[in-house]
Amino acid sequence: MGHHRKIEIMDTTLRDGEQTSGVSFLPSEKLQIAKLLLEELKVDRIEVASARVSEGEMEGVKKITQWASEKGFLDKVEVLGFVDTPTSVDWIADSGAKVMNLLTKGSLNHLTHQLRKTQEQHFEEIRESIAYANKKGIHVNVYLEDWSNGMRNSMSYTMELIGFLSQLPVKRIMLPDTLGLLHPREVAHFIKLITTEYPDCHFDFHAHNDYDLSVANVLEAIYNGVVGIHTTINGLGERAGNAPLESVIAVLKDFTDYRLNVQENKIFRVSKLVEQFSGQHIPANKPVVGENVFTQTAGIHADGDNKKNLYFNDLLPERFGRQRKYALGKSSGKANILKNLQELGISLEPDELAKVTQKVIELGDKKERVTTEDLPYIISDVLQNNSVAKDISIEGYHMTHSKGLKPTVQLKMKIHGAYYEQSASGDGQYDSFMKALKKIYKSLNKELPLLSDYHVSIPPGGKTDAFVETVITWEYGKIFKTKGLDSDQTVAAMMATERMLNIIAKIDSKNKPNTDSENKNFYGNEYRTIAG
Repeated sequence: MGHHRKIEIMDTTLRDGEQTSGVSFLPSEKLQIAKLLLEELKVDRIEVASARVSEGEMEGVKKITQWASEKGFLDKVEVLGFVDTPTSVDWIADSGAKVMNLLTKGSLNHLTHQLRKTQEQHFEEIRESIAYANKKGIHVNVYLEDWSNGMRNSMSYTMELIGFLSQLPVKRIMLPDTLGLLHPREVAHFIKLITTEYPDCHFDFHAHNDYDLSVANVLEAIYNGVVGIHTTINGLGERAGNAPLESVIAVLKDFTDYRLNVQENKIFRVSKLVEQFSGQHIPANKPVVGENVFTQTAGIHADGDNKKNLYFNDLLPERFGRQRKYALGKSSGKANILKNLQELGISLEPDELAKVTQKVIELGDKKERVTTEDLPYIISDVLQNNSVAKDISIEGYHMTHSKGLKPTVQLKMKIHGAYYEQSASGDGQYDSFMKALKKIYKSLNKELPLLSDYHVSIPPGGKTDAFVETVITWEYGKIFKTKGLDSDQTVAAMMATERMLNIIAKIDSKNKPNTDSENKNFYGNEYRTIAG
């Protein structure tokens, strides 16, 4: 193969990335991310969900497939399916998707201990699954789950499975390092064996980052004949995450001659939006997209041009689309906001755009400048507000904070049409608010979730008049996060809390008649569709 072959990037932020603890995208956020990945970044394929998960998952996939079919992108949208003919295939067909990524057992260990099946049974069921999918007009790629352990401990089984698949109508054979346990030399060795034995098959490599080796492993996989790489934005994913798209692209562009479709100058904006929707903060020292990565050269310019090359590498910020943009004031009409959204590559539904415009004007009244960097915060806030029913709302509050006295909050709540008032003092304004809220809930014999984390952030470049986003993590049978946005930190936290109250009300109303086993099932699924 010549050095100029094309490398396919398959991004799985919406499927594997969503496995990150505490991350759950709303259907409208999923659609936004899918649009950005395919239209702006131009990744080759996206994996958007697992079949059979939940109503919310199905709704998210349908939104994406409807949009993708209008745009001619349907063959780029993939859904994870299981060897369970006909369940997964039917689910995928209902969702409007046309590609199934079939999860098979890539190691003998998984097959014997997890599936408790023989090799013959498993192979036969795989054949059946693929035949049924093709009958329904669905193309199939195949994952070899736990492939890396398979190669280490049961190589003959794993090679036989690849041989078997190479004879079937399978588009791609996908090799995941499911537990993130390989090192680069092993990757090189295993991939070389496979691509030499089956030179005509298309192989993808799917890395995890448990030892911080995902990007090194990707590079070795490419050097040894893999054609496709799986990534996630910001390296989201369970445990230590997946191979981060931003680093993989930089590395492939700078250390190989292969062709890539990905538009790297769009990386930064997509990264920031995913940071926002996922609530997973990008570490300041993260390569390519971290806040600090490009600061070191700032002071050096003064030293005259003669020395500056001592400090430069190829990773210039402009390359990834990083630069500051102008402000949006409250005088920003819809057109100005629309233009800024287009620059970010975001296309909202008309009602969403109206709400975002409204919010920008509202915030513009409270602070002098709203910048383009604030937009992801605002969009995230609006999409979340759109998604949660407001049966419970904070109707009024009065906060006092005087020197030498404990802060006090007087609170008025509307809960399912009835009004409740309480006041309380606490260690801080938010603490007082929560104490008053607990009194109200106690009078209703209701428990509040455990608050397990409280994170306040100000959009980058924020001045003291900037607005504040508060992300609170709650535990209520399952961990979920809610966000609030305001120019006042306590109010932002109250907004996040109000959202949480509506979510648990929805959880409780679903749970009342259920048995425990249904509860578990319910928490596993439903929460993904309603939690922020």
